Amino acid sequence: MSKRPWGFVVGGLLVALLLAGVVSNYASSHPDGLDSSLLKGCTVDAEDEITGGSCPAQQTRDHELADSPLADYGIRGVDNDFLSTGLSGVLGVLLTFAVGGGVFWLLRRRGSRQGTGHATAAGPTGGDRAGGDPVGGGRGDDASRVANSR
Repeated sequence: MSKRPWGFVVGGLLVALLLAGVVSNYASSHPDGLDSSLLKGCTVDAEDEITGGSCPAQQTRDHELADSPLADYGIRGVDNDFLSTGLSGVLGVLLTFAVGGGVFWLLRRRGSRQGTGHATAAGPTGGDRAGGDPVGGGRGDDASRVANSR
């Protein structure tokens, strides 16, 4: 596979950016199953603040990073909620893509260094022209190496 899948990677990145930048603004703001189950036994007002009763959600506290620049699915300092959510999603996708791309790049470089200088049993080109394979590209498995060595 000598052709690199750049079109596929760029297409996937564009779809992820579209989903994170635009579609994420239309996600439900209602609590999910875990939040709902933690509120059982309590009464809440219109802003989802606990006003009475007894439930596990009363034991919650703010996360240590609650005041970070990207907390609560937005960017601090951007007043437009639609823009704030979209930008935080796009930034998250780009950071994830950069870290993932860097890891794959490092693994690829590491793999290519380990593969250099090693000749196979069928010869340095991977085939055995003297054994009757005119193309020089045998199957590459143990059975073909044994057959080619006869």
